[in-house]
Amino acid sequence: MLAFLGAVICIIASVPLAASPARALPGGTDNASAAGAPGPHRSLSALHGAGGSAGPSALPGEPAASVFPPPPGPLLSRFLCTPLAAACPSGAEQGDAAGERAELLLLQSTAEQLRQTALQQEARIRADRDTIRELTGKLGRCESGLPRGLQDAGPRRDTMADGAWDSPALLLELEDAVRALRDRIERIEQELPARGNLSSAPAPAMPTSLHSKMDEIEGQLLAKVLALEKERAALSHGSHQQRQEVEKELDALQGRVAELEHGSSAYSPPDAFKVSIPIRNNYMYARIRKALPELYAFTACMWLRSRSGGSGQGTPFSYSVPGQANEIVLLEAGPEPMELLINDKVAQLPLSLKDSNWHHICIAWTTRDGLWSAYQDGELRGSGENLAAWHPIKPHGILILGQEQDTLGGRFDATQAFVGDIAKFNLWDHALTPAQVLGMANCTGPLMGNVLPWEDKLVEAFGGAKKASFDVCKGRAKA
Repeated sequence: MLAFLGAVICIIASVPLAASPARALPGGTDNASAAGAPGPHRSLSALHGAGGSAGPSALPGEPAASVFPPPPGPLLSRFLCTPLAAACPSGAEQGDAAGERAELLLLQSTAEQLRQTALQQEARIRADRDTIRELTGKLGRCESGLPRGLQDAGPRRDTMADGAWDSPALLLELEDAVRALRDRIERIEQELPARGNLSSAPAPAMPTSLHSKMDEIEGQLLAKVLALEKERAALSHGSHQQRQEVEKELDALQGRVAELEHGSSAYSPPDAFKVSIPIRNNYMYARIRKALPELYAFTACMWLRSRSGGSGQGTPFSYSVPGQANEIVLLEAGPEPMELLINDKVAQLPLSLKDSNWHHICIAWTTRDGLWSAYQDGELRGSGENLAAWHPIKPHGILILGQEQDTLGGRFDATQAFVGDIAKFNLWDHALTPAQVLGMANCTGPLMGNVLPWEDKLVEAFGGAKKASFDVCKGRAKA
């Protein structure tokens, strides 16, 4: 800019004035120069200043014009009429203009750098503002998860007040706010494990991880509860059968222990045992666990020892089916003789058990003509016919030892209960010969029933009736 102004001034100065009376002399010198007046050097000094000289040097042999200053004269007309000997601007002025141009470029680059710096600071301030907002949100979530005593009840200062982005005070305030928030978060993270007994993970992640862990544990507990419910249902489903098995095993063990206490040897044959009913009641009995098929003839044999004391022997056995409680019954009620009932049809038997000794009893019957026979101790004591003739014995009933059934498998009467011991109850689906009956009574030809054999696994004792090992032939011989 300065170089441009200097060039304009030089152009204006080089224009001759039309009203000037002074003229340049021929030969390139003027009258003032011939008379010793100052030449162009004086004029240039007045233009550029007293300290500089832009004119040509003095000729040889001439006195220097600067040694003796000339008297004052009409400087304006001489200045305006004298042409400049050198081009404008001079070399020194061009150097100054170049330096000023370089300085201007430097200022422009500096201004551009400052503008870029301001933009960067603005972007950084915006990033800091987002960071502050994020930290403030995290701090709020941390404080919401803390106990009330750990929360800061003081009001929060608004660090994002309106102001110029390039304000140093605002920058310092933002830095202080960020630093305070960071210190506060660090302090809260340090206090959480000690006071809240929480995990050392960052506060925002703790609720999520804790809930996920609780959900996992709850799922495991629910699965375990469901598994236990299934097991309990399965156990309750089979509890009745298991209870019966346990009772059976306990009864067998009781009998074994009783025999060992009395010093008797264990019985190896499956039929070497007896069922004992010590008193008259309506709850002690033994039950045969095998169902009967349909029968058109049968023979039932057993060893009996009555302990009733002569007041009626009760019911050694009874067989009932659905719809008929007295399908087969052998009983002695009061002073009446022993009777055999088949489908509620009655036949009196000439048998006696009142001496409290062991006796072998056999009853044979066939549906053809209703023929029957009664044996005691191997001898035929009586026979008859027309006892439920042509009536088949119905299957799938219940066979009870020691009680008379008024309904299928129950409603016992204590006055009809058997008191004593029962052993080797066997049932066949045909009538045995007298020789077979005698062999069993003499213990010379033992037989096992082909429909119901006397085996320990097929006989269950209930209500206090006991099973004990016993060989009836040996016991009878000792007696």
